[in-house]
Amino acid sequence: MEVITAKKTIKLVVNGKEHTLEVGTNETLVEVLRERLRLTGTKIGCNRGECGACTVLIDGDPILSCLTLAIECEGKEILTIEGLEDPETGELDPIQEAFVENFGIQCGFCTPGMVMSAKALLNKNPDPSEEEVKEGIQGNLCRCTGYKQIVESILVASEKMRRQ
Repeated sequence: MEVITAKKTIKLVVNGKEHTLEVGTNETLVEVLRERLRLTGTKIGCNRGECGACTVLIDGDPILSCLTLAIECEGKEILTIEGLEDPETGELDPIQEAFVENFGIQCGFCTPGMVMSAKALLNKNPDPSEEEVKEGIQGNLCRCTGYKQIVESILVASEKMRRQ
């Protein structure tokens, strides 16, 4: 039996660009980002809000895009991992650089969500303690690193950002 869902035309601002899309009223933000806008950096892990792989920023706050309906995001600023690089130079965000330089990446699946959670944390607290970093990424699961390199990467990124 086919499920019929209502459609609605919405405008989403993603990584500074406005997109007008017709979406199902039951479509999640992660589905729209990946399938419609082809922004595949945001991962679908558990699809139940338990792993954090789908974390993006909405109006600066980290949210789980697998639990967020796309229609709820109209009029809000959405930032994905693809939006972190400098649009003019293509340079990575200092958080991304720190993850690469400090081996905060293993398989890479959790990395976009970790980086986006770190971005939200460092935007609000540019000089976090190790404990505050751990608290800031507590909704993100990693099966490869044991978190040590991730926490170190975020602390290094914090220092880099304060020097800039």
